[in-house]
Amino acid sequence: MKKQEETMLQIGNTLVSLNVVEKKFCCNLAACKGICCVEGDSGAPLTDEETGIIEDEYENICDYMRPEGRKAVDEQGTWVIDTDNDKVTPLINKNECAFVIFEEGITKCAIEKAWADGKTIFRKPISCHLYPIRLKEYADFIAVNYDEWEICKPALANGEAQGLYVYQFLREPLIRRFGEKWYKELMLAADSLLNMQF
Repeated sequence: MKKQEETMLQIGNTLVSLNVVEKKFCCNLAACKGICCVEGDSGAPLTDEETGIIEDEYENICDYMRPEGRKAVDEQGTWVIDTDNDKVTPLINKNECAFVIFEEGITKCAIEKAWADGKTIFRKPISCHLYPIRLKEYADFIAVNYDEWEICKPALANGEAQGLYVYQFLREPLIRRFGEKWYKELMLAADSLLNMQF
């Protein structure tokens, strides 16, 4: 692990923003209602592999979707190219992900619900699982950044109350994306950095 330019931690081929290890965060769905899935100007970012998986698994997922979500997929496909030339999930009414469902006023994911029921092998896009971390891939490294969004303020307060840092809250998706060895290195780097501050 190296500290890179005082603002990033270098772990393997990744550069991790210090906010990932210094900021406390824990989603509070009761407060935010999962609004991150219905706000924004683009769908959930998808990897090349994920676009193929969603195409293959769509028949196992569609029964969990709202009619308007299925209509959006019928019209646009299981994924689209957005204005930034990225592959993303299609939208309903230009802001809601087509795979969004609502349960007791809380926004949830039809893909993840199908996965929880054992109907699909795909849990959900890694970009959703990792949020509020966003990844940016470059030729020689991957930037691992904390994405600050006003609607996540309740998660900051909840993180303080729970004593959880971003990287701790996102342990499972970080291991899913980068592996156990990488995550252990991140934990060691975080401990070292936080101990230096106290």
